[in-house]
Amino acid sequence: MHIHNLSEENTVLNVFISELRALNKQTDRMRFRRNIERVGEILAYELSKTLDYEAQTFETPLGQSKIMIPESNIVLCSILRAGVPLHNGLLNYFDMADNAFISAYRHHKNNSEDFEIIVEYLACPSLENKTLILADPMLATGQSMRSTFEALKPFGTPKAIHLVSVIGSTEGVKYVENNFESDTHLWIATIDNKLNSQGYIVPGLGDAGDLCFGEKLQH
Repeated sequence: MHIHNLSEENTVLNVFISELRALNKQTDRMRFRRNIERVGEILAYELSKTLDYEAQTFETPLGQSKIMIPESNIVLCSILRAGVPLHNGLLNYFDMADNAFISAYRHHKNNSEDFEIIVEYLACPSLENKTLILADPMLATGQSMRSTFEALKPFGTPKAIHLVSVIGSTEGVKYVENNFESDTHLWIATIDNKLNSQGYIVPGLGDAGDLCFGEKLQH
């Protein structure tokens, strides 16, 4: 797997990550969502450098201009619900992409610390020979990414797979590295070292879905 960890360089991305983490900033839901969106835009820009390009000629008022334009056969797939602002950030840059959405959540049996990933809702176009960008803000255990990809398999075989996350754990990164093809790309803003006993990233930032949209009832 090709791992692109953007925190290895000092950039303005660090400002958005710091505000996502900071208790005194993350309570502003609008700013929290916008910061995830801005991280998505930066990740989209970096990802775009690896796409296939072709020369296209455009008419200007004074002549012709030849510009290298990236491929258009992209499908953005986000894991609901925290994936929505990240999806929007990616879509701001890949605005002609097709879109897919899937729900995946942790189901804790008998309130135990063990859990399984449940996939319920899924809407997806054909993935055959497309570039699939699979987005989930928090790459904790990596199981949601893999379960989502398994659910997408009936829709065709992508020619390229890119995983996009805001914050991951070293364990989650290792899991996807071992459970996706070697030519898969992972684009991630930063990686933390630990998971706690409930499978949440430490120091992380908390529950991204709740911080984006409000707390939910457990079931």
